Amino acid sequence: MSDCSNDTTTLVTSKPATEEVKSNSEESTMAQESPKNSAAEIPVTSNGEADDAHEHGFNRDLKRSLPAGLGLSETQITSHGFESTKEGVIEAGAFQGGQRTHTKSGPVILADETKNPAMEKLELVRKWSLNTYKCTRQIISEKLGRGSRTVDLELEAQIDILRDNKKKYENILKLAQTLSTQLFQMVHTQRQLGDAFADLSLKSLELHEEFGYNADTQKLLAKNGETLLGAINFFIASVNTLVNKTIEDTLMTVKQYESARIEYDAYRTDLEELNLGPRDANTLPKIEQSQHLFQAHKEKYDKMRNDVSIKLKFLEENKVKVLHNQLVLFHNAIAAYFAGNQKQLEQTLKQFHIKLKNPGVDTPSWLEEQ
Repeated sequence: MSDCSNDTTTLVTSKPATEEVKSNSEESTMAQESPKNSAAEIPVTSNGEADDAHEHGFNRDLKRSLPAGLGLSETQITSHGFESTKEGVIEAGAFQGGQRTHTKSGPVILADETKNPAMEKLELVRKWSLNTYKCTRQIISEKLGRGSRTVDLELEAQIDILRDNKKKYENILKLAQTLSTQLFQMVHTQRQLGDAFADLSLKSLELHEEFGYNADTQKLLAKNGETLLGAINFFIASVNTLVNKTIEDTLMTVKQYESARIEYDAYRTDLEELNLGPRDANTLPKIEQSQHLFQAHKEKYDKMRNDVSIKLKFLEENKVKVLHNQLVLFHNAIAAYFAGNQKQLEQTLKQFHIKLKNPGVDTPSWLEEQ
C-alpha cells in the first residue's frame, strides 16, 4: 500500500511546471466567465452528500455576480445527492428585510363565464315548446281514445259535484237578483202611490179619511218592502261571494291540478315508450333524463291533488255554514213580510246585523266619505 501511494505522488508531481501554470490560468478564467462553472467544484463527502458550507459560499458568490436589477428577490440553488434524478431546484421568493417569503400556490379556479340572456331565453322557449308539444299530443290521444289517463275516481266525483252545484247556485243567484229588481220596482211604486194618496187626502175633504188610510197602508208596505229588500240583497251578496270567489278559487286550483295531470301522463307515456325500445349507449341517457322529468312531474301532480282535496274539504264546510245562515235569513224575512209582521221582520235584520238605508237619503260621495 505504501508503495502504491508513493508511485501516485510521484506521478502527480512529475507534471511539467508549464502545464500546471496553464491549467491554473484556465480554471481562473472559467470561474470569472460564468459562475455556473463553480457547480462543478462542489465537493462531495464520503456518503455522497454535498458539503453545506461550500454550498452556502457558492450561493453567496452567485448573488454577488447577479446584476443589480435582480436584487429584489433572493435566489437559492439547492443541490441534491447523486441519487436524485434532478440536478438542482431553484427557489425564488419576495425579498423583504433580508428574509425570504414563500408564495404558496393553490388550485386555480376559473370564474364561470357570464351567461348570455339571449341563450337563456332561447332555452326557456325550447323547454316550453317541448312541454306544449307533449301535452298537446297527450290531449289528442286521450280524445281519440288511444292514450291512457290517470284517474282518481273519488276526487273526480267531488269535482263533478262541485261544478254541478256551482251551476245551480248561479241559477239561484240569478233568480234572487230578478226578485230584488222586481221588489225594488214595487216598493218604488208603492211609495209613489202613498204620496199620491196623501196629497189627495189634503185636497179632498169629503174623502180625507179614505185617502189617508190608503196612504198610510202604502207607506207601511213600502217601508216593509225596503226591509225585505235589504235582507234579499244581503242574501245575494253572500251567495255571490260563495259562488264567484270561494268556489271559483277552488275551481282554479282544479284547473291547475288537471294541467299537472296532463303533464304527468304525457311524460309517463314518453318514459314507457323509451323503456320499450332498445337500451344502448345512445338511449340510456335519454331514458335517464326522461325518468328525471317524469319524477318531477309526478311530485307536482301529487302536490296538486293534495291541494285540491284540502280545498274541497274546506269549501264544503264553509258552504254549509254560509248557506245555512243565508237560507234562514231569507225564509224568516219573506215569511214576516207577507204575514205583515213588521216587528219580526225588523228583528230578523237585527239578528243578522243588516243595516238599512234611510229612505230618501242618497249615497254619500267619496269626498264626504273621506
